[in-house]
Amino acid sequence: MSWVKNTLSSSVGRKFAMALSALFLMIFLLQHFTINISSVMSEEVFNNWSHFMGTNPIVQFALQPILIFGVIYHFVMGFVLEAQNRSARDVKYAMNKGGANSSWFSRNMIWSGLVILAFLGLHFYDFWVPEMVYKYVEFKPEDPNRYYEELVHKFEDPLRVGFYSVSFVLLSMHLLHGFQSAFQSVGARNSKYTPIIKKLGNIYAIAIPAGFVFIALYHHFTSH
Repeated sequence: MSWVKNTLSSSVGRKFAMALSALFLMIFLLQHFTINISSVMSEEVFNNWSHFMGTNPIVQFALQPILIFGVIYHFVMGFVLEAQNRSARDVKYAMNKGGANSSWFSRNMIWSGLVILAFLGLHFYDFWVPEMVYKYVEFKPEDPNRYYEELVHKFEDPLRVGFYSVSFVLLSMHLLHGFQSAFQSVGARNSKYTPIIKKLGNIYAIAIPAGFVFIALYHHFTSH
């Protein structure tokens, strides 16, 4: 326990823990996308997968709390590290050279993170809160075919679809820097593998958010 405490109290240790939480959340995002994209191809498959995730006790009582903790930890630690980085700059640069020393994405991670955090709040309000009310407040009998209709209903509102789409664009920008940065923070720095990680990161950062935008737009325009 003392090793963990000392590690998290150091700047390098916090960045390492931050990177681990980022990698965990990226795995979850890929899994979440895999289930959601099935709603475009088959209502039955989407309902089956959603029913499994929504009723499996391991997912509900073990993985779900870990996910919630990972989300909270990642964003809180992100704000802490950003505050420390700002306070460490005792002398401000007389002229900001922009992308000369860092990319636009790396300089604006905190702002894209704030929008993503707002999106997560809406997402929890749209899906997680109603699910908890359905199961543990109203105690309704489980309907394995309800998930598709609930998803489509949420995407009928053009304002919600617009906010979702903007949020995923900013998530893409966040991931364009965050994917490679997370691997570097856990020690994956190698002249042979770094270019591969960067390419995979770019593909992931663009394809997954674009896929979520496609899902929202597809259901919005096909539900009318």
